[in-house]
Amino acid sequence: MSNSIKNWATDERPREKMLLKGMAALSDTELLAILINNGSKEKSALALAKEVYAMAQNNFAELSKLSVQTISKNIKGIGPAKAVTICAALEIGRRRQMSEILELKKITSQIEAINLLKPLLADKGEEQFAVIFLNNSNAILHHQIMAIGGYTSCTVDVRIILKKAIELQANKLIIAHNHPSGNVTPSKSDISITEKIKEAGTFLEIELVDHLIITNNLTYSFANDGKL
Repeated sequence: MSNSIKNWATDERPREKMLLKGMAALSDTELLAILINNGSKEKSALALAKEVYAMAQNNFAELSKLSVQTISKNIKGIGPAKAVTICAALEIGRRRQMSEILELKKITSQIEAINLLKPLLADKGEEQFAVIFLNNSNAILHHQIMAIGGYTSCTVDVRIILKKAIELQANKLIIAHNHPSGNVTPSKSDISITEKIKEAGTFLEIELVDHLIITNNLTYSFANDGKL
């Protein structure tokens, strides 16, 4: 095959290029080609990588939203095994980011809360609702995804959130959810659940510090907008 990576100059093959020039020298599609490992009868690994990347709008965040089944069904030459490898590599990246953030002992600023929650929520294809439980000194007691919904909504049980807060002896909450659409404008249901959690928390002397709406590129804060 004339387009086979084996026929390319040694320093232009993705693996060899990485060894000779370092990881930073590789393009996104070249990195994907290394994960794909080998091509099909019709296409090289790099050609397949370009198709996968194009399907995800040339964006790793969008690629992270795609399932193994979606990738393997839509790209001829990418079977379940190759798709699993791609998804696993993206999950490793997400967990690496989370492991660095989890070294935080306290939330001392809004940006720290966003940095903790964004890897959990930003690249999800469905709405998910997360909570950070804090003590009176803003130390992180626990954080958790509390609900998972569909593309446009997520049903949140206020009682479960407050029960968890009482179990942890939390004094403060930061709640957050994602908007897969990318639009950070709060919906009526977003406003309603914020008011319910704030009201119920006030009765139990548990402060709602903020409600964040998170997308890949933007974040909305109820606290910053004066809606808490």
